Amino acid sequence: MRTVYNLNYKWAFTKQATEIPAALPMDWNWVNLPHSWNAIDGQDGGNDYYRGTCYYARDIKKYDLPVADKYFLELNGANSSADVYLNGQHLAHHDGGYSTWRVDVTKHLKEENLLVITVDNAANDRVYPQVADFTFYGGLYRNVNLICVSASHFDLEYYGGPGIQVTPVMEGNDAKVAVQVYTKHQKQDQMIRYTLMNAEGKAIASHTTPGRKVIFHIKNAHRWHGRKDPYLYSVKAELIAGEEVLDTVTTRFGCRSFLIDPNKGFILNGEEYPLRGVSRHQDRWGFGNALLPEHHIEDMDYICEVGCTTIRLAHYQHDQFFYDLCDERGLVIWAEIPYISNHMPTGRENTVSQMKELIIQNYNHPSIVVWGLSNEISMKGDRDPDLLENHRILNDLCHEMDKTRLTTMAVVSPCPIDSPYVRIPDTVSYNHYFGWYGGDTAMNGPWFDKFHAQYPNEPIGISEYGCEALDWHTSDPQQGDYTEEYQAFYHEELIKQIHERPYLWATHVWNMFDFGADARAEGGENGQNHKGLMTFDRKYKKDSFYAYKAWLNPEPMVHLCGKRYVDRVEDVTKVTVYSNQPAVELLANGVSLGVQAHNGLPFFYFEVPNVGETKLVAVAGDLKDESVIRKVDTFNEAYRLKEKSAVLNWFDIEMPEGYLSLNSKFSEIMATIPGKLLITSIFGKMMAQAKSLGGNGGAGMDASAMSGMMDMLGGFTFLRLAGMIGTMGVNFTKEELLDINAKLNKIKAPEKK
Repeated sequence: MRTVYNLNYKWAFTKQATEIPAALPMDWNWVNLPHSWNAIDGQDGGNDYYRGTCYYARDIKKYDLPVADKYFLELNGANSSADVYLNGQHLAHHDGGYSTWRVDVTKHLKEENLLVITVDNAANDRVYPQVADFTFYGGLYRNVNLICVSASHFDLEYYGGPGIQVTPVMEGNDAKVAVQVYTKHQKQDQMIRYTLMNAEGKAIASHTTPGRKVIFHIKNAHRWHGRKDPYLYSVKAELIAGEEVLDTVTTRFGCRSFLIDPNKGFILNGEEYPLRGVSRHQDRWGFGNALLPEHHIEDMDYICEVGCTTIRLAHYQHDQFFYDLCDERGLVIWAEIPYISNHMPTGRENTVSQMKELIIQNYNHPSIVVWGLSNEISMKGDRDPDLLENHRILNDLCHEMDKTRLTTMAVVSPCPIDSPYVRIPDTVSYNHYFGWYGGDTAMNGPWFDKFHAQYPNEPIGISEYGCEALDWHTSDPQQGDYTEEYQAFYHEELIKQIHERPYLWATHVWNMFDFGADARAEGGENGQNHKGLMTFDRKYKKDSFYAYKAWLNPEPMVHLCGKRYVDRVEDVTKVTVYSNQPAVELLANGVSLGVQAHNGLPFFYFEVPNVGETKLVAVAGDLKDESVIRKVDTFNEAYRLKEKSAVLNWFDIEMPEGYLSLNSKFSEIMATIPGKLLITSIFGKMMAQAKSLGGNGGAGMDASAMSGMMDMLGGFTFLRLAGMIGTMGVNFTKEELLDINAKLNKIKAPEKK
C-alpha cells in the first residue's frame, strides 16, 4: 500500500555552501519546511533580496521508512530551479518553482542517507518568471515527502500528476464520467477496481477491470454549481492483485458545464453566473510564500466574505491545498503559468513544461475553467514572431491536453486591441489601471465598450484593475495619493462601470491582499504592492474591501468608511456608507442626517456638519456601524504620505507657479514639447543603465509599446514615478532629481482645461 512519509522537519540550511557535503553539516542553520530564505529581505524594499543557490540537507534512516518496493521523493514547490543529491550522487534537476515534481530514489537509498537539495532563484534567461512586479522567493516552500509504493503502482513520474484523470461531461441532466489512470509495471493478472462515490463518501458504482480507462454514467447528476452548490463526487482507483491492494489513488471531481458568451458573460450549468472577484498572490508578511494550511484557509475565508465568485490565481501554479479549497467553496478559477512581462526566446521549453505540469496536476479540479497562457508578455511589443509562435504552441498544447476548458491571457493595457497576439486564445482579459497609472476612472467602461463593439464575438474581461492604499487620508482624494479614500473612490467607480456591463466574462481586482514586491519604493512602505483590499499581514480590511462585500455578498451588512480618518479640517465633510440593505440612515450625535434608499448600487453619500467631536452611526435595518470624526484647525500630518527612506520628499522641491516640477504629473510634462524631449532623454539613459546592470528596463520595447507605457503612467508625478522604477534596476540620486527639477522649472506648465 502507498504511504506518504513527510520530510518537513529538521533540515540543515545555508546560503554559504559551495559544494555538496559528505555528512550532515551540524554548523548550518536548522529549519523546518515550508521555508523561504526571502521571508524578510524579499519584503522590505531595496530590490536587494538574496537571489542565488542555497543548500538544504537532512539525514534519512531507511529503517524509519515504511517497507516498500519503490521510493519517490516528492517536492511540491522549490523556487525556482532545484537539484537533488542523495549520498553525494546527483539524481535530478528541475526548472520551475511552483509545481510538484518527483524523483525515483529507490536504487540509491542506503541504510544511512544524506539527502541534499540545492535550490536556486538567481536570474537566468531560461526559467520563468524573470521580470515581474513581485518577489521571487527562494526556498523549499511547500511540503517535501517520500512516497513509498509497491513495484506496481499508479504513475508518479509523469509531470508530477496524481496518476488519475477524470473527465465528466454533462449530457442533459446526466453525466458521462471518463476515468483514466496511469500505471507503472502493472502485471497481466493485476486488476484495477474503480469506485465512484458521492459527496458523503458512499459508493454509488464500481468497475473492476485490467483496463486503465472506464466510463461511469450518473443519472440526474448533482451539479457542481459554484458558490451556490459546490457538490463534489470522488473516484477511487485501487490496483489489486487477488485480494491484495497494491496502490490506491483518489480524486474529487465536479459535474458541471460552462460557457463563456461574448454578450452574456460566464454561464454555469445553463445559468448566467457573473464572475466577479479578485486575484491572489500566495505570499504573506513574515512568511514569504512558505504558507501553512491555516494561511490558505484564512485567505479563502476572506475572499468568500467579500462575496467573490472567481479568483485569478496569479501568476503561477498555486498549492494543491488551495485548489482543493476552491473546489470545496465553489470559486471559479483562472489558473496560469508565470510566462510574464519579458518574453525570452530561450525560455520556450520552460513555458511548455510548466504548462504541462499545470494541466496534468490540476486537471481534476472542477473550479478551474480557463488556462492562462501569459501575463503582460507584450510589454516590449506584440509583434515579435517568436512571442506569437510561443503563444500558438501553448494554446494548441492546452487544447490538445484538455478538450473541456478554454484558454485565456492577461494583456497589458497599451497593447492594441487589433493585435494578432490578442486573437490567439479563446478568450482574453486586459489589465487596465485607468484612474491610477494614467487617464481617469471614467475611461474603463468606454474602453471595454469599444473592444466589445469592434469584436462582438470575442469574450472580453478585466484581469487586473486597482490602485494602492495605505494608512493615508484626505477629504480631497487624488489619483496617485495612496490614500484609503482614493482607493475607495476608485473601486466605487469601477464597480459602477462593471455593474452596467454584463458582457464582461470575468473581472478580477488586483489584488485581494497586499503582497511582496521588493523592488517597489512607494507609498511610504517599501517592498510591497499595496493594491490589496486587505493589508499584507491580513490584519486590516481597507474600505474598498467593504465596497465589494456590499456589492457581491448578499449577507446583510453596513459599513461606515473612514474610521481611521478622524481629524478633519473642513466645516462640512463627506461620509460614505456601504450597505446592501434597502435603505441607510446616518445619525450625527443622535441627530438624523436623512435616510437614503438603495438605488441599485450599495453606496450612500452623506454631507456631515463637522463641529467638535461627532459620533456617527449608520443604521440599515437592524444593523449599525459607528465611527467618530473631530474638527481640527490644521490638517493632521500623520495622514499625509511620507516616503520611507526617500531620497527626496515633495516639500524639498522648488515649484515656481506656472512651471513644471518633479511634482507635476507625468502626463502634464509629456503634454509639452520640451518636457517630452526631456523625458525621452531621461528614459533613454535609464534603459541603457538598466541593461548595463543586467536588468530588463525597456530594452527592446517597440515605439508603440513605449508610447502606451508612458500614457499609462500619466497619472503619477515624476517624483512618484521615480520611486517606482526599481524593477528596472535604476535608482535616482538626490542630486540627479534636483537637476531634473531645475530643468523642469524652466518649462511652462500646460494650461489647465
